[in-house]
Amino acid sequence: MTDYGHELLFGTFITPTNADPQVPVQLAQLSDRLGLDLVTFQDHPYQPSFLDTWTLMSWVAAQTERIHISGNVLNLGMRRPALVARSAASLDLLSGGRFDLGVGAGGFWDAIAAMGATRRTPAESVGALEEGIEIIRGIWDATNRTPLRVHGEFHQVEGAKRGPAPAHDIPIWLGAYKKRMLRLTGAKADGWLPSLGYMKDGDLARGNTTIDEAAVEAGRSPSEIRRLLNVGGAITDRSTGPLQGPADQWVEELRAAGRRGRRQRLHPRRR
Repeated sequence: MTDYGHELLFGTFITPTNADPQVPVQLAQLSDRLGLDLVTFQDHPYQPSFLDTWTLMSWVAAQTERIHISGNVLNLGMRRPALVARSAASLDLLSGGRFDLGVGAGGFWDAIAAMGATRRTPAESVGALEEGIEIIRGIWDATNRTPLRVHGEFHQVEGAKRGPAPAHDIPIWLGAYKKRMLRLTGAKADGWLPSLGYMKDGDLARGNTTIDEAAVEAGRSPSEIRRLLNVGGAITDRSTGPLQGPADQWVEELRAAGRRGRRQRLHPRRR
């Protein structure tokens, strides 16, 4: 089984509910104490029952010591990429290099438009994400003294000052499922971050193949792109379905998923 040469790491995927705003924070702190590698939060700014993900991540960074933090994934359909870049670099500096950037093209366009953001078609959203990645990397390139200019179809930057540089090389992970997004992941991103629950049998292997092919076409090694996977379920006394049963069942099913899809990092969902 190809593993792309990356160490296997583990993390949590926490729903940022605000009914008791301390619960997501406590789950993140528990993840830190247990020695997990990454704590992540979904991002739905139009959802009134959720805490704002950027605010929560900043608070969690101040309340934890060693664990890395990421959106899973941040909605770039509602967030201006230049501001995302500066926010990400700032949080990385404040946390001592513990921020990683998971982003997506956006979904739930009725809700997004209701909040005042631009409604885009799926094809437009992928194009906007590609431009956004260019802008984010350009802002982080603080050693380049020339003003940043990006004249995209969806995003324009007219002479923005670059910086600050983050504390470490922040990876950009994409939440991707369709072919064009997968190809963008292989060509421009540092990682693939899908959720197993949204995938059909064979999608992991097909997705990895598409990413690998796009990476090679872009002059990259497929090993440059880390593979991540969100899994959800419950550990119970008896089996009631996939990832719904005893710990031994989880071990066998995750091993099987790894053989089929060559996954590298796991994020159990926490509610």
